[in-house]
Amino acid sequence: MAHANAPYLGKDLLGLEELSREQIGAILDTAEAFKEISNRPIKKVPVLRGKTIVNAFFENSTRTRVSFEFAQKRLSADTVNISSTGSSVAKGETLVDTARNLEAMNIDMVVIRHGASGSARFLAERIASNVVNAGDGKHEHPTQGLLDLLTIRDHRGPLQGLRVCICGDVLHSRVARSNIHGLRTMGAEVGVCGPLTLLPRDVQTLGVTVFRRIEEAIEWADVLNVLRLQLERMKGGFIPSLREYNRVFGVTRERVERAPRDILILHPGPMNRGVEIDSDVADGPHSVILQQVTNGVAVRMAVLYLLAGGVPDHAEAAKTGGES
Repeated sequence: MAHANAPYLGKDLLGLEELSREQIGAILDTAEAFKEISNRPIKKVPVLRGKTIVNAFFENSTRTRVSFEFAQKRLSADTVNISSTGSSVAKGETLVDTARNLEAMNIDMVVIRHGASGSARFLAERIASNVVNAGDGKHEHPTQGLLDLLTIRDHRGPLQGLRVCICGDVLHSRVARSNIHGLRTMGAEVGVCGPLTLLPRDVQTLGVTVFRRIEEAIEWADVLNVLRLQLERMKGGFIPSLREYNRVFGVTRERVERAPRDILILHPGPMNRGVEIDSDVADGPHSVILQQVTNGVAVRMAVLYLLAGGVPDHAEAAKTGGES
């Protein structure tokens, strides 16, 4: 049951803050190699045959959960899905007891999404199986950060020196933190833009430039990553109204058309159309939002492969069922 540490990522993927430039680069390069599998008539390779992966999602998710399931099945792993509503967690069972009971069934990995910051690390320190953080509270969402980096790299080449502005509800966003850590590690310049009520008080300590106006951010940036307003985490008082937010901070066609360069638009989803981003931008020529979703499967395949002990240099061979 004990796992030999994978040479590139260690036992777990808990966040991008602790990864080196080489490790992030290895994940992105491995994901690039795995993209082709999803375009085959039979989208399956035997890389993780015999491995059992539990997806433990204690918060609602569509894109992330389905993306991990696709990644696992395309690598031929056996998967089990649990959620808080359909499990013993609803009866009061603790996270550790749930995990230890699962581990007693000889699982190999746990992919966890949880509302508490630090929950993935808490779990990783207590079980021998590999743990992948699929989003923990306001802390990090590393695979989303990685797929954003891969999408930007696909369209703009090396990340070194690129200017990327993260716009919107940075305060409640674990995606923002993973993006900031990952982009800065890879040499990009990072900005943030949003109402002061939606920016962390210590945001400048993360090494970012703060923009007070969306027009200034668009003028500065090569790439905008537009965040959803997380209304479910707000108890009121953060913004006057959704209409006012769109008027002052919305990424609209008129604002994008005034950009001094061909700007790239990302959004981690789900979108509040007409609030943080207008439909004609989300569906327009600058948007790569659907490519983010496609890249998510390849990135998650890469992470699972590397945590299972795969080597980036052997990813091409693994695609054909060879050495992993």
